[in-house]
Amino acid sequence: MSDLLFGLDTFGDVPQDDAGKLVSHAAAIRQVVDEAVLADQLGVDVIALGEHHRPEYSVSTPETVLAGIATRTSRIRLASGVTVLSSDDPVRVFQRFATVDALSNGRAEVILGRGSFTESFPLFGYDLRDYDTLFEEKIDLFVKLLDEKPVTWSGTLRAPLENADVFPKTESGRLDTWVGVGGSPQSVVRTAQYGLPLMLAIIGGAPDRFAPYIDLYRRAAAQLGTTAHPVGMHSPGFIADTDEAAKEIYWPHYRIMRDRIGKLRGWPPIRRQEFDSEVENGSLYIGSPETVARRMARAIRSLGVGRFDLIYSAGAQPASARMRAVELYGSKVIPMVRELLA
Repeated sequence: MSDLLFGLDTFGDVPQDDAGKLVSHAAAIRQVVDEAVLADQLGVDVIALGEHHRPEYSVSTPETVLAGIATRTSRIRLASGVTVLSSDDPVRVFQRFATVDALSNGRAEVILGRGSFTESFPLFGYDLRDYDTLFEEKIDLFVKLLDEKPVTWSGTLRAPLENADVFPKTESGRLDTWVGVGGSPQSVVRTAQYGLPLMLAIIGGAPDRFAPYIDLYRRAAAQLGTTAHPVGMHSPGFIADTDEAAKEIYWPHYRIMRDRIGKLRGWPPIRRQEFDSEVENGSLYIGSPETVARRMARAIRSLGVGRFDLIYSAGAQPASARMRAVELYGSKVIPMVRELLA
């Protein structure tokens, strides 16, 4: 499993300082850059930043923050996690990530998604009734742009293009592009249809239940004559020096965030027993380096994935604890997982 990749994901959650006070959005963005620099120094393979348009999160334009990270790092890959393509323009998304690719000497990658949050749609003037069509049309255009040749394209929700050439070009001739999928079989098949790598968002329940999606991706690629790339997964977690410390740092802030979002989606408040059960048997990778490494190795082995990204922030965990989590992930967890899978 030497070619197995390990990443870190964040939405730039606004953390607390050491006095227990929330920092500004600006400070939260600088915190993310510092965490990425540390991850780069420790040999983490990827940093992925998710796009959000809510007060709890500081990253609304992942590629802008990634451009800043590009100038302070040398080897870590720079990804979105995800870019909400439905409420953006495919041409501008390509241009912005091609620019990050230039600044980073070819380290940029975009993970496209429909988004599990909908704030960006009214914000940028899109109708939620067009949710499915927006993504279908825009990913179709984006895939054409990846060839880096003049594009002729037409759809129903965006002005057509006639022999349009888009700049800047990448030095490699192709921008690394994934599709993030939360559990829709149609999305898995679409990803296979375009021959793009699949990133599974596994944020709850036993990871094994996603095995059928990976099988579907591979079968669809075989039938469609496209390439089935190694599949990635991303899941939430947190690392501290002991299991107890990790849970106690994570739980209170996770509960507030989970209930705030749950209220909008009609979920009941989360109970501590549910949280503990998810930590023990589900898709929350929380604990000491040894505990997290064992659970990650089990999930990677059972699903046969080629990349694991840990979403290491969830709510207002203290900035210092987050830095420690990044440090432990890079210096201890990743080497332990590699050893367990060797």
